[in-house]
Amino acid sequence: MLSDLLMWNKIGRIVTLLSERLGISSEHALDMFYTSRTCKLLHDPSTQLYTFSDAYIVEDVIMEQQ
Repeated sequence: MLSDLLMWNKIGRIVTLLSERLGISSEHALDMFYTSRTCKLLHDPSTQLYTFSDAYIVEDVIMEQQ
């Protein structure tokens, strides 16, 4: 499992990529991410989603929203 600091950095990168990819504000991207199923999975150590790339996780959030 990632330390809290590393997880915080990863989430920041994910939100930034999500914002850029969708052309939305960082605040909207942050809300979208934190209310997603993907966020819950990222925080569950048994899924090991934190080992996946930021881009992959962003794609997962986008697919979830469709």
